[in-house]
Amino acid sequence: MAFLEVKGIEKKFGNTEVLKGIDFELEKGQVLTIIGSSGSGKTTLLRCLNYLETADQGTVKLDGKVIFDGATAKSVKQAEIAQNRLNFGLVFQSFNLFPQYNALKNVMLAPNLSFKRTVKERKKAIAEKNAGLPFGKKQLVCFRELRAEKKAWCLENRKKAEKLLERVGLADKMNNYPCELSGGQQQRVAIARALAMGPKILCFDEPTSALDPELTGEVLKVIRGLKNADSTMIIVTHEMEFAKNVSDVVIFMANGVIEEAGSPEEVFGSPKSEKLRAFLANSNNK
Repeated sequence: MAFLEVKGIEKKFGNTEVLKGIDFELEKGQVLTIIGSSGSGKTTLLRCLNYLETADQGTVKLDGKVIFDGATAKSVKQAEIAQNRLNFGLVFQSFNLFPQYNALKNVMLAPNLSFKRTVKERKKAIAEKNAGLPFGKKQLVCFRELRAEKKAWCLENRKKAEKLLERVGLADKMNNYPCELSGGQQQRVAIARALAMGPKILCFDEPTSALDPELTGEVLKVIRGLKNADSTMIIVTHEMEFAKNVSDVVIFMANGVIEEAGSPEEVFGSPKSEKLRAFLANSNNK
């Protein structure tokens, strides 16, 4: 059984069919790279997997559990969608950092917000544990315990964020704001931020497209490091040489379908589809 199983994913925008039945599987620790021309459906597929778009049809299984079913998608509660979304981390092509926060706070933000969402449940649990106390005493105990938990959480979250920034080579930039960072550095902060929630699968949408050529290498180096650490990743990229070197599986999409898929050796070394051959020839000429 594959770690990730995607079957029959379809997506329309109005009368335009963008995804026309996407099927693929991915094993844990593998890197899947998606290539193809603009408009082929690559980014839409990634957004459907990350719950930024809702597919019209199809299923997604992660580690044997159905986390998306197009037949019941409209009836799924927002809380369940939010929980399933945590399985995936997405690094956007345009960074999307918060300009008012430094690098460290950008990485810490999502985990801190996730703690705030648990406060109501923690209050209830603490109140039940201290049910025998007078009301005023119970309120005071609840306040103190929550304050202690928040302090411990924030301290642990800060340590984790610092380690993630060190991991992407930005130990000396933790207190810098996005405007003080190069494009490559901003993208590395974005990668650390995506890792902060501990996603099972890390997704990249053209992670180097907004970068100057001289900055592309530092981001690709970080992604290679994640592969060496056995992270499971899905990468949409226009960097063909990078795709050859980092991928376990390569998918070529055209007109909303998977035109061809296989190992890097198969896809780049002996392409069968005429569309793929034309795409690779055009990429090599750029």
